[in-house]
Amino acid sequence: MDVIIETPKGSNLKYVWDKSLRLFRTKKKLAEGLVFPFDFGFIPGTRGEDGGPLDIMIIAEFSTFPGCVMDCRIIGCIQALQSAGHKKIRNDRYLAISEHSESFKKVHSIEQLPAQILTDIEHFLVNYISAEGKEISLNGTLSARQALETLKVASL
Repeated sequence: MDVIIETPKGSNLKYVWDKSLRLFRTKKKLAEGLVFPFDFGFIPGTRGEDGGPLDIMIIAEFSTFPGCVMDCRIIGCIQALQSAGHKKIRNDRYLAISEHSESFKKVHSIEQLPAQILTDIEHFLVNYISAEGKEISLNGTLSARQALETLKVASL
């Protein structure tokens, strides 16, 4: 599956796709000490409850750049409820492995991912959202098969 990178691994800036300009825009600087642990982007042709495409984190031993299209395989999903004003919306983060990754080439489902990597991603998400003054609750994970089923529902 193709994914589009918005923010590269190691960045302390968040980038977003600006539909009107058809370019990437710097959205914000992350809180001091926070950087993206892996490339972060979106799954084109999908729509989440927030109205935007579904979020995805691409696990690999390298980083790319904003706008890079990457071939990935979905390995699962972290289910999340996030505050949006006075209501909570579903804002899951899908996880994928880059098809170019050598270090993670044997990982095909979230259950095969080293536990520390999943813990680090979850901690990053909580700290990143909390630093924005929002609330997030992580509500478990979905396997690769379950995540792919939910993607069918979110596809445009």
